[in-house]
Amino acid sequence: MQRATKKSFKMNNENDVIDTLAELESFLIDVESGGFGLKGVAGVGMATNNKDGSRFVAVFDDNQKLLLARMITEDVFQTGQDMVRNGVGRKH
Repeated sequence: MQRATKKSFKMNNENDVIDTLAELESFLIDVESGGFGLKGVAGVGMATNNKDGSRFVAVFDDNQKLLLARMITEDVFQTGQDMVRNGVGRKH
């Protein structure tokens, strides 16, 4: 296991993979509401790790610096793109 450095981004435990749309929605709501304590959040996107092909959802700042990432399953990657693109917001 690699040790995190100051230059590395925050990736949750690899065993803590988002594998349902409900979990993705919860993650996005936490990001939108400041639940992770991140400063300067400018956007969220989905991406593929060039090294191993794994999928993840990422939170970026205004300078496109990666602030936080969570691994996601291929199914969530394919079916959750609109949710990430459009946001979820809180439903009352």
